[in-house]
Amino acid sequence: MGTAGARGSNQSGMRAHNERLVLSLLRQHGALAKTDIARITGLSAQTVSVIVRALEQDGLLARGEPVRGKIGQPSVPMSLAADGAFFLGLKLGRRSADLSLVDFTGKVRATRRRVYRYPTPDQVLAFAAEAVPALCATLPETLRDRVAGMGVAMPFQLWSWVQFIGAPQAAMDAWRSTDIAAELAAVTGLSVTVQNDATAACGAELVFGTGEKPNDFLYFYFGYFIGGGLVINGQLFTGRSGNAAGVGPMLVPGRDGRMRRLLTIASLSSLAAAMDAAGEDSSHLWENPAPWHVSPTILDDWMTEAAEGLAAAIISASALLELGAVLIDGWMPAEIRAEITRRTHASLHRMDLQGIDPPQIREGTIGPEARALGAAAIPLAQRYLLEQGAVLTEG
Repeated sequence: MGTAGARGSNQSGMRAHNERLVLSLLRQHGALAKTDIARITGLSAQTVSVIVRALEQDGLLARGEPVRGKIGQPSVPMSLAADGAFFLGLKLGRRSADLSLVDFTGKVRATRRRVYRYPTPDQVLAFAAEAVPALCATLPETLRDRVAGMGVAMPFQLWSWVQFIGAPQAAMDAWRSTDIAAELAAVTGLSVTVQNDATAACGAELVFGTGEKPNDFLYFYFGYFIGGGLVINGQLFTGRSGNAAGVGPMLVPGRDGRMRRLLTIASLSSLAAAMDAAGEDSSHLWENPAPWHVSPTILDDWMTEAAEGLAAAIISASALLELGAVLIDGWMPAEIRAEITRRTHASLHRMDLQGIDPPQIREGTIGPEARALGAAAIPLAQRYLLEQGAVLTEG
């Protein structure tokens, strides 16, 4: 395995600034002719031609069919080449691990999955040692040296939540002394970067998400526990320890009026606990994101309480930050995500909003793959993109 596209790079495989600018622009806007790239970036036509030629020679850009206008030469739209580079995204959850092979356009080419009772470093390393070669083998041999790195999306401080996941403290304490990035790098031969799982999911929305995204938004992701991410000025804000916007511990009022942590009412684990208490099998929640087999009453109660908790958290966040939008996503069926989003909006607008400029409440656009895709976006962004806030846009 190697680094895709050495031309115009320094020894660490990073693309030059203007090349990253062009790649970022094409990722944001889709296919563009060289004249459009020059107009938006302010680079000269000659500079753009040199950059595009180099990126095309490295296999990172693909030519589209010429578009003939009324005057002059036909323009040729340039777009990202799907086979230009590949990235591995490893999502480590409290009940399962997913390893995805992602191409340069953000399409998941193949995935391997493992479900467990609780994660240990040894389990994760054994899974990676088996799954990484299997995924790379799905590529033609000529493309395997274009696998350019691995990102890992995982909850931080796994040992802190053993009372909620029913894992032995001793087994989870192994994470305290494990440098999982270094261990995975030794097993795979790839550069490895670790990020908080919900932050990574937010990063997937930022890099690969569709639709209009405001410069400032708060992101909620429903996993075993609910987590979050924060985008400020078009950039993912991770904070001093990388755990910023960890919304799970936020205190919100429950139905009895008592304050409780958001994660205790707006997480898949709380839905599973309600199902287990009613004698319903919740194991399928961790195996597949859809379909769910939950009795209507339990599902309705859970969605209502989760939405009310989210609305309370959104008011607190909006009082502190002027948010353009809140995006809601998770490991769940699309119709459940849509209903939670609708209920959250309704709950928010039933509250006292005096002094609050309420953000738009919208669904995320990535879905269950967000954490693994966000993990793969880490090495992609490190090597090939500018910081999101630095990408130029028209107007």
